[in-house]
Amino acid sequence: MTTLSPLLAITPLCFCNRGSVESSKSIHYVCKTKKSRPKRRFGRMDVGKDSRLLFARSRVAAQPTEQMMFTSSNPLVDQLKEVSTYRFRTEIGGHVKISVGKINGKYAVYVEVSSLELGASDNISLMLIWGIYTSDSSCFMPLDPSSHARTIETPLLQNSFTRFATELEFEAKQTPFYLSFFLKPTSSGVEIKNHNRSNFCVPIGFDSGYPTPLGLSFSTDGSMNFAFFSRSAAGCVLCLYDDSTSGKPALELDLDPYVNRSGDIWHASLEGAWTFLSYGYRCKGAALQSDADKFDAGRVLLDPYSKIIINSVTDDVPGLLPKYLGRLCKEPVFDWSDDVPPNLAMEKLVVYRVNVMRFTKDNSSQISSDAAGTFAGLIEKLSHFKNLGVNAVLLESIFPFDGQKGPYFPCHFFSPSNVYGPSNASVAAISSMKEMVKKLHANGIEVLMEVVFTHTAGAGALQGIDDSSYYCTSIPTGLDSQNALNCNHPIVQRVILDSLQHWVTEFHIDGFCFINASSLLRSFGGEYLSRPPVVEAIAFHPLFSKTKIIADCWDPKELEAKETAFPHWKKWAEMNTKFCYDLRNFLRGEGLLSDLATRLCGSGDIFSSGRGPAFSFNYITRNFGLPLVDLVSFSGDELASELSWNCGEEGPTNKTTILERRLKQIRNYLFVLFVSLGVPVLNMGDECGQSSGGSTSYGSRKPFDWNALSTGFGIQTTQFISFLSSLRMRRSDLLQKRNFLKEENIDWHGSDQNPPRWEDPSCKFLAMTLKVDKPGSGLSSESSHVEGDMFIAFNAAGRSESVTLPEVPEGMTWHRLVDTALPFPGFFSNDSEPVIRQPYEMKSHSCMLLEANIHDG
Repeated sequence: MTTLSPLLAITPLCFCNRGSVESSKSIHYVCKTKKSRPKRRFGRMDVGKDSRLLFARSRVAAQPTEQMMFTSSNPLVDQLKEVSTYRFRTEIGGHVKISVGKINGKYAVYVEVSSLELGASDNISLMLIWGIYTSDSSCFMPLDPSSHARTIETPLLQNSFTRFATELEFEAKQTPFYLSFFLKPTSSGVEIKNHNRSNFCVPIGFDSGYPTPLGLSFSTDGSMNFAFFSRSAAGCVLCLYDDSTSGKPALELDLDPYVNRSGDIWHASLEGAWTFLSYGYRCKGAALQSDADKFDAGRVLLDPYSKIIINSVTDDVPGLLPKYLGRLCKEPVFDWSDDVPPNLAMEKLVVYRVNVMRFTKDNSSQISSDAAGTFAGLIEKLSHFKNLGVNAVLLESIFPFDGQKGPYFPCHFFSPSNVYGPSNASVAAISSMKEMVKKLHANGIEVLMEVVFTHTAGAGALQGIDDSSYYCTSIPTGLDSQNALNCNHPIVQRVILDSLQHWVTEFHIDGFCFINASSLLRSFGGEYLSRPPVVEAIAFHPLFSKTKIIADCWDPKELEAKETAFPHWKKWAEMNTKFCYDLRNFLRGEGLLSDLATRLCGSGDIFSSGRGPAFSFNYITRNFGLPLVDLVSFSGDELASELSWNCGEEGPTNKTTILERRLKQIRNYLFVLFVSLGVPVLNMGDECGQSSGGSTSYGSRKPFDWNALSTGFGIQTTQFISFLSSLRMRRSDLLQKRNFLKEENIDWHGSDQNPPRWEDPSCKFLAMTLKVDKPGSGLSSESSHVEGDMFIAFNAAGRSESVTLPEVPEGMTWHRLVDTALPFPGFFSNDSEPVIRQPYEMKSHSCMLLEANIHDG
C-alpha cells in the first residue's frame, strides 16, 4: 500500500487501504473547454474494497463539468449564493483567490491567480493540478476509473498578462470534500504551492467555520459550526456518524490547518441538511511533539464542549472509539418562564447532600422503575426534604464519569450523566434535570452541585486532545499527577468558567461545591499560588454574583481533606473540615474546650478575614468515611483517622446502655451542627441510621432505605432534625448570623457559672449564653411571647454535671427546648415546662438548650 502526500508531486498512483466497503461506486468525469477540445468520458469503475474511507464514507463522485474564463468581476461570481472566499500567497509571490458558492443547486469553484512571478523566459501557460479528499489529506480519492487517476490537470485561461482563471463545478450531492491543488507552468514544469510549501486547499460543500464559540453551535440558517482546541496536534479530523451503533464514522473530514485553523482552534461549518447524528474528533501527532503529548490517530475523541453526549458502541479494536460521542442536535427547549430561584442568603441555608441514583434506587422508594435512581425520582420524594426542613440540596457530582472509579472521576463537564435520565437517554436526562430544578425552586429549595475540575477519569476524558495543555505533565515526583488537570492553564480555566456558566444559564443552578479545591491553587509545576487565576476569575465573574461558590478541599484520590489557606476574595465559602474534626474529638471526650467554642461561633480562625460565619459550611459526615450511625459504633485501629468512638463496644450490640449512649451521641452531633454559626450540611441516610458496616469506602454506601424512616430511630431523628431546622429559622437573630457575634452577645460558663477551663484537657463541660440585643425601650405590651436569651450546654464527660443556670431578666424564666438525655418524645419540644429547680442535673454525654421566655404565672 502506498500513500502519496499532496505536499509532494502528485501522480495518479495513490491508493489507501483503509477498510472494507459494503457497495461499489462509480465515478464519471466530463471536461469541456472554450477551445473545443475533444470531449472525454470515462465509463463506470468499481471502486471496490480498497477505497472505503476515500469514497464510500464521503459519498462523493467528483464531476468537474466545465471550465471557463472569468475576471474578478465575472457576472457568474456575482450570481453565487453563500459565497466563501479564500486567499493564498504563493511561494514565489503572487496571489490565489478562490471563491466557492452555490448556483443552480451546484457548487461552483472559481480559481483566480494574479501577479504570479513566472519570469520573462516562461511561456505563459498555467495548469491546475487538483484532486479531492475527505478523511486523509495525504491520499486523494480516485477520479479516473480507467487509470485510477487521483489528480486532474486543468488549464487556467489567461485573461490578462498576469491574471489566470478557471471554473470547476460539482453536484451538491457529491459534497462535502476538500479540493486540493497546486499550479504548474507548462514550460518549466515547476510546482507552485502556497507560502507554506503545501497544496492550496479549500472545503467544498462545507465552510471553514469560526473559532468561537468552542464546541458545537448552530447558526440562524441551521448550519452547524464545530470548534475544537488542540494546540499540539498537527492535524485534526472531524468524524461524523449517521448511526450511533456503528463502529465507523460515516464521514471523516481531515481539517486543513491553513483554512480550518485559527491559532490553536480547529473549526469547520456544515449545512444543517445533513442527517448525521453524532460526532467526534481524531487528533494527529505534532511534528515537534513533546513527551507529554501522545496522539493516537485512530482514536475518536469526545468534544469537551459537547452539550449533549451519547454512549457509543465499543469496537473490536480496543481504544478505537470513545465511550461517548457528541450528539448533533440543539439542546431541548425548556420553559423557564415561571421559574423563580429562591436566592436565599447563605446564613439561611440548611443543606442536604444527596446522591441522585442511590436516593430512590432501592425498591423501598416505591416509585416506578423508570423514575427510580433518576432526577424524576428525586422530585417524587420532595416531601422528604420539606419534612426535614432543608432548603437546599447538594447534588453529588452528576457529570458523566468512570464507571469503575465512580462519579468523582468525570469524563465530561457540560452535561449530566445519561444514567440519571429516563431510559438512560441524554436529551431526557437534560430535560428531567431542568424539571427537577424548577420543581425544587417552586418549593423554596435551592439546587447546589458538586463539581470536579481538578482531575478526570483515566481514559475517555480529555486525554489525547492536548495533554501538555490540559494536564499537569510536569508535577514534581511525590505529588499525585495522574490525570490531574492543569487548572490554571488559560484553556483549562476557560473550560471551567464556560462549564459553570452553562450550568447557571441553562440549568438555573444556584451554587457549586468544588471538590478537591486545594488543587485549584496549583500552578503547572505543582507549587501553590497565592492568587490562582481560576479561583480569582470565578470570584469576580459577573454571572456568579448571586451564585454560591464553595471550596471543598477533600481529595477523592487520597480520600482525605487537605487543609489550606484558601484565597477567597470575600466570595468563596468553604466546607469546614475543622468543624467536623473538632466536634468529633470533643464528643468522644478529647480535644480542648477552646476548639469547640471556636467552631460554635463560626470558626473565626478561618473566616474572620472579610467573610463571616455564613461562609462556613459545617458537616459531621459525608459520602466518604463513616456514616453517622457508624461514627458512634466503630472505632478500631484502622479507623483512627475517623476520630470515631464506639461508645463502649465495637460494632452491632444488644446492650441497652450502649445503645442509649449511641443514641445520645447521634442527637448530640445533630444538635451541635444546628446550634453552631454557619451552614449545616446533612448527609443522605444519616436521618434513618444508614450503616456501611464500618467501611469508609464510597462503594460501601447503600441505596437509601425508605423503610428505615418508619422505624423508631427514623421517626425520632427526622422529627428532631425538623425541629432544629425550624428553631434555626425562628431564632435567626442568634443562630443564623452573617457576621460574627459581638462580645456583648455571648457569655461563656463552666458548670458553676465560673469561667470555663479553656486549656484543661480533662474538662469536658462547656456552656454559653447567647444574648439578644437589648431593645431601646421596655418590652412591647403588644407581644405576649418575647424570645429572650438562650443557654446552651455541652457535657462530653462520662458523668453528670450539676449546672448552675445564669440569671434571666425580670419577668422571664428559663424553658427547656432540648435535653438529649431524655427519652423520646420529650427530649425536644417547643412547649416544655419552665425550669424552676436549680441546679439543673445534666446527664453524661448530653447537650441541652434553654430559652428565656416571659413567665406566664
